[in-house]
Amino acid sequence: MKIPPTTVPDFAERIAAINDVVHGLVWGPFMLAFFLFVGLMFTVRSKAFQIRHIKLWLRMTFLSIFKNKSVRKSDNKRAISQFQSACTALAATLGTGNIVGVATAIALGGPGSIFWMWVSAFFGMMTSYAENTLGIKYRFKGKNGEWVGGAMYYMERGLNSKWLAAAFSLFCMLAAFGMGNMAQANGIAAGLKASFGVSPVVTAIVITAFTAPVILGGIKRIAGVTEKLVPFIAIFYILGGIIVIAAHADKIAEAFVLIIGEALKPQSAAGGFAGYGIAAALRRGVSRGVFTNEAGLGSSVMAHSATDIDEPVVQGMWGIFEVFLDTIVICTVTALAILTSGAYSMAEHLRFFTDNPGGELPNAMTGVGLTSAAFDTALPFGGEFVTIAITLFAYSTILGWSYFGERAASYLFGHKAVIPYKIAFIAFIAVGCLSGLNLVWDISDTFNGLMAIPNLISITLLSGQVIKMTNDYTRR
Repeated sequence: MKIPPTTVPDFAERIAAINDVVHGLVWGPFMLAFFLFVGLMFTVRSKAFQIRHIKLWLRMTFLSIFKNKSVRKSDNKRAISQFQSACTALAATLGTGNIVGVATAIALGGPGSIFWMWVSAFFGMMTSYAENTLGIKYRFKGKNGEWVGGAMYYMERGLNSKWLAAAFSLFCMLAAFGMGNMAQANGIAAGLKASFGVSPVVTAIVITAFTAPVILGGIKRIAGVTEKLVPFIAIFYILGGIIVIAAHADKIAEAFVLIIGEALKPQSAAGGFAGYGIAAALRRGVSRGVFTNEAGLGSSVMAHSATDIDEPVVQGMWGIFEVFLDTIVICTVTALAILTSGAYSMAEHLRFFTDNPGGELPNAMTGVGLTSAAFDTALPFGGEFVTIAITLFAYSTILGWSYFGERAASYLFGHKAVIPYKIAFIAFIAVGCLSGLNLVWDISDTFNGLMAIPNLISITLLSGQVIKMTNDYTRR
């Protein structure tokens, strides 16, 4: 029987329509409020731990890297060090959201969206802290002596809810193939073709060749790569951003005034046109904050659970540091580069929305185009610099998410599924480089949001244990 030529497009359109509805729910106002509520709840119940104990968590995380060798290197052959676990978690969160996502938030939500991104990150620090504390508490030793853990295990062992754990694992595995793999590979291929004329076929071969040995080597090899790659990426991008900001230092104060002022205005006005409004800024800021640091998704728990540390609270502090570095530091560098450089004009953006109701912004006014324009104002190779940064960020994201998806596949189908999962994950890198992925990107973003539902419910129900462990530790 011959299939009518309209069948596949019609099916894709139906999937897209269904996804639009689900996406609107999982990333809508209610869920964004849920993200904020959980972070606020942990902040209040811990008496603002991330502020009161800032010296403690900085000393136990970032500063300990330079003072304590055991933090950097583990003697346990079946575990990774605290620093390696943090780098693996950061590898997954430091991605295109730090560059493209911030620019998109400013373009669609206005400069005020950055303020709400900070708010989201401030509360998200404690959400991430809670996830990783529970991850250490409920992990266990596997048959081969390796640590087995992740958000699915505090759902199963802490709440006795296998169905929540299974749902989380399914969403995580699907998100790993989409947002953590194909979407990142596609971004690399598109960026290298636009900036350097590299064929997507060549990109697919090279990225696959560099990724396969790392993924097949397991968590020890992944951690060994990320502990070198992540610090380099962070320093590389931050220094580039600082050069741009320093070149426009006279605009820094103005940028902060714009960020805070626009965030708190019910409705702003620029160039005689209606402004973005507080609702747009809040929604874009919170959603981009969650997208960049993943606090509340439960994904990073898999990496943290593989560490050699015994104290849950200390590993939880690494979650605070990760959100701080990812959003408060790196996303802010992107935002200030855009706002101080003059690449973004609120009047021009609002004029476009007024003249083109419902229209999509041209590439130069949003996403990578806007960030590239900002870096071009101070670096002779600004666009190429941003492309290289996106390539490195996306590559690290692929490595981090490969392990998250592996743990989810192992939970759902047993250890026998790990090798087939890895082979499939590697194969899908090439698919991502060579395909158009707008629908895949949208669907995987939905799965990302769906992961948060069982995770936020679980850490809320287990919040008493988190607060007790915190209080016991700080009273010692």
